[in-house]
Amino acid sequence: MKVLVTGGAGFIGSNVVDELISSNYEVCIIDNLSTGKVDNLNSKAVFYKCDIINVEALKLIFEIERPEVVYHFAAQIDVQNSLKKPAFDADINIIGTINILECCRKYEVKKIIYPSSAAVYGNPKYLPVDEEHPIEPISFYGISKHTPEHYIKTFCSLYNIKYTIFRYSNVYGIRQDPKGEGGVISMFIDRFLNNRAPVIFGDGEQTRDFIYVKDVAKANVLALRNGDNKIINISTNVLVTVNELFKTMKRIFNSDVDVIYKKSRQGDILHSSLNNMLAREYLGWNAEYDFENGVRETINYYKNLFI
Repeated sequence: MKVLVTGGAGFIGSNVVDELISSNYEVCIIDNLSTGKVDNLNSKAVFYKCDIINVEALKLIFEIERPEVVYHFAAQIDVQNSLKKPAFDADINIIGTINILECCRKYEVKKIIYPSSAAVYGNPKYLPVDEEHPIEPISFYGISKHTPEHYIKTFCSLYNIKYTIFRYSNVYGIRQDPKGEGGVISMFIDRFLNNRAPVIFGDGEQTRDFIYVKDVAKANVLALRNGDNKIINISTNVLVTVNELFKTMKRIFNSDVDVIYKKSRQGDILHSSLNNMLAREYLGWNAEYDFENGVRETINYYKNLFI
């Protein structure tokens, strides 16, 4: 089976590519390398440097490759950037997705797998958040990740394409760029490695549902043959405070670095955890990494980069 992955040089996309190739799927990648890295590319995948806004270039790639399944990871992923540049955010996340869907229709793709986000739910009305929770995003990023869900469901209904839509909790792990728009874990690791104090926005008692990227990659491979026409949360359903994260890292690093607290940021959610029952039911999936093991493996990955 041939699979096309947009954003396949990025953090999550490259991990999914590795999992696909280790499972003996034929993979091609589209990435404009604006945030993705050449070093993340799997040598067994075919790579096209292309922007998802470039419709004609996309059509040519689809014409050449004729994929059966498309993973659409290419996106603008930074909440703060979406607040500063909402039109840019919408252009990539909404128009870019429509461009991919048009190619799926034209070249008879059988299934599209799309990573949405927990950001679509907004401030949780209850925890853990299930897939029936009201959609009330509090950032333009949340809006631009949710809007494509409607396009995907309608395109797929009209043109006989299957889909799986994932809503991830806070993904972390190897290849997440701490110097770009990385998550809190990769940014903390970067600070510890450079013997600098990590920064916590707010009092640190905000909670997150951290999911290791290798568990996310396994869910994506399972979706090739499962979870058709479903919206599915991918999470651990375990709450960890940012203060607990800091203490865990401080212990693993055996560091005496302290923490700096700053004012809370606009658009950040206070508490977040996702119910993963449907992932177990429809995919036969469970998170294999607990929080400490995932963090430890991530830290070791970054330490080796410094050697």
